[in-house]
Amino acid sequence: MEHTQNYQNELSGKIALVTGGTKGAGRAIAERLKNAGAKVIISARTQPEKPDEDLYFISANLSKPKDADKVASEIYEKFCKLDILVNNLGSSETPGGGFAVLTNQDWEQTIQTNLLAPVRLDKVFLPQMIESKSGVIIHIESIQGKLPLYDSTLPYAAAKAGLINYSKGLSKEVSSKGVRVLTVSPGWIMTEASQRMVERISQSSNISVDEAEKSVMDALGGIPFGRPAQPEEVAELVGFLVSPRAGYLTGTEFIIDGGTVPTV
Repeated sequence: MEHTQNYQNELSGKIALVTGGTKGAGRAIAERLKNAGAKVIISARTQPEKPDEDLYFISANLSKPKDADKVASEIYEKFCKLDILVNNLGSSETPGGGFAVLTNQDWEQTIQTNLLAPVRLDKVFLPQMIESKSGVIIHIESIQGKLPLYDSTLPYAAAKAGLINYSKGLSKEVSSKGVRVLTVSPGWIMTEASQRMVERISQSSNISVDEAEKSVMDALGGIPFGRPAQPEEVAELVGFLVSPRAGYLTGTEFIIDGGTVPTV
């Protein structure tokens, strides 16, 4: 007899937090977990442009240490527990031009946002997960952890490389205690912000949008699949990894880049 599964409510009863969950891949991940039955909390510095009453919003600047405690306190007060933590927050706001133009503040701010923010959130939620012998932590990384762009995003790439290493080490410590830790490293994702970037390149270089998109892919060394990822494709991978179907997976990095990374 053919056996079919219904994944619609496989996360029913689970409480999930998605940082940076108001837009882009973070919003797609939040929607994916919600559609699987989880109660989803999203955090960001500003309110979402498209509010959803089914996504509980917490305003927080997680590059600041005190805001991790604020988020944890509100979640425990409102929901009493956390089952799934998706550390999606990440950004690069440093100037292009290589190492010489980068200030100490550029480095410190980038590391606070992309490395220390998830480390702090893990620390405040792990004790409860370990006590309940259940939990999943996802670190959203980047292929720049392996393919740094030295002329534009060196601090971001260095922070993501550190997070990949930290994630692996953390999984070795807590997997035997019932908590799975996984890494998802996307390549270029066609978010609204990416679309605006492509349009700016098109206008400034007097080329078509398609040509501008190709120029970005060429700068990455090419994408064999021929296009960037859609946010929903990244969200689908995360949705699987946090589900019971992935119950034996931990300590692993999953690259979703359309083949961009040219090495094994």
